[in-house]
Amino acid sequence: MAAVNPPERHYEVTHTATLTYPGPVASSYGRAILLPRTVGGQVCHRSELRTDPAPAEIGEHRDYHGNRSSYFAVTDEHTRLRVVAESLVTVSRKASHPDRIPATPWEGVVHTARSLRSSGDQEHPDHAASVIQVADGALASSIVGSGSAAKEYATGSFTPGRHIGHVIRDLSERIHADFSCRGGATPAAAIGEVLSRRAGTGPDLAHVLVACARAMGLAARYVTGYVADRAGDARHAWAAIWVPHGGWVQADPANGRFVNERYVLTGWGRDHADVSPLHGVAFADGDGPELSVDVSLVEVEEP
Repeated sequence: MAAVNPPERHYEVTHTATLTYPGPVASSYGRAILLPRTVGGQVCHRSELRTDPAPAEIGEHRDYHGNRSSYFAVTDEHTRLRVVAESLVTVSRKASHPDRIPATPWEGVVHTARSLRSSGDQEHPDHAASVIQVADGALASSIVGSGSAAKEYATGSFTPGRHIGHVIRDLSERIHADFSCRGGATPAAAIGEVLSRRAGTGPDLAHVLVACARAMGLAARYVTGYVADRAGDARHAWAAIWVPHGGWVQADPANGRFVNERYVLTGWGRDHADVSPLHGVAFADGDGPELSVDVSLVEVEEP
């Protein structure tokens, strides 16, 4: 049987953040993770970040996780700062399926992750995935712990000997069914509160999946970007779990599914704090700014 090529979609993404201050600002300095990465199943053809007023200095570097971190300094006095990121991206990511994920019991995945963390085995065939990234993904972070509440919820999916692919799918589908997902592009509550209330934003539910995976000994990361079929605001967040010989398997608990070609990835980290879209410092008197965000995600013909 001939192999079926994954579907390919092309998107123009425009993310506009406007900060309006109550009084004059002498200067602003910011960091942004708004430009999509080129990774497996995704190519960023072109991208640009600009500000209004125009920046005195602007640049880009790769952060600890390999994300495209943009820096800007605006030194003209202003009361409004507009940050605009424009990108053209092709996504050919094929959604994972349990039958295409290496058929390893989840306990075996935990054992391998622990072995990598304890030995730093440079000869392991998955070393390209980075021993450091696996170790990072298995540890608690500032927002996402690995406490008893997450473990108690996770055990419903982690039955003994269960195929890791089925565990990931079941956990994602359970979170989608059990938790009420409300609008919002940032976490709105502490992880314990989200688990208790069974409600949160999309990023909150991504944190829940990450917390459950870590509580059971797996390595997981928080992923941020956009999703094309999300009504209204296209900003979104999901999670990825590391599987030996299978890489980082991405799942979206807010929608109860594996991630496919409708998702544009901008970055990943241990939790939302590592990939906050925009943060910085402004030198001004008075209260902080009012923030408004507008995102346009438009599917286009082949670039």
